[in-house]
Amino acid sequence: MSGTAPAAHAEHTEHTEHTDTRHPHPHETQARKTMSVPLRFRLNEEDVEVHVQDPGAPLLDVLRHDLGLTGTKSGCEIGYCGACTVIVDGEAVPSCLQMAGLVEGRDVRTVEGLGGPDGLDPVQRAFVDKAGFQCGFCTPGHIMALRALLDGDPEPGEERLRETVDGNYCRCTGYVKILAAAREAVALEAAGPGAPGRAAGEGER
Repeated sequence: MSGTAPAAHAEHTEHTEHTDTRHPHPHETQARKTMSVPLRFRLNEEDVEVHVQDPGAPLLDVLRHDLGLTGTKSGCEIGYCGACTVIVDGEAVPSCLQMAGLVEGRDVRTVEGLGGPDGLDPVQRAFVDKAGFQCGFCTPGHIMALRALLDGDPEPGEERLRETVDGNYCRCTGYVKILAAAREAVALEAAGPGAPGRAAGEGER
């Protein structure tokens, strides 16, 4: 009699572990949904509200998975490569390190928010005109970092341009064309809306 108890216990334990892996009951699923937290902020000049399970999750995940804005790339996820750069309240930040809950009531811009009815943003146009990309994975981060720089200083010097470009990792290039695009962005920004871009190679130093 006593010899059968461990086997029965093991069978019960196995059954319990098995049932724990099943899909949650509909009432449990609904309970999880009601535990989500509403997050409200301004995104690309529009007010948005998204419900998140974890306010401590990276803004990167909320942008890509909850809001479908996949222009912001997931790279190193430790704030080093710059691929996930977005602009929060005018500052370029790595969205992989920015807690989603901390953007409540703040202004967030992603690469999808650049440009408009009149065409591409000057920084975007500069990267096209100067072929400042190859695989393109790092390009959104470069564009957003440079957009934040020009928003704060429309006439940055060469050193600041190099510092900004250096902050975003690129595996494909020697940064020559990226720097040319950065310089072109400054020129297009100064020329104002509607200024024609220059052909690749023209005016490069």
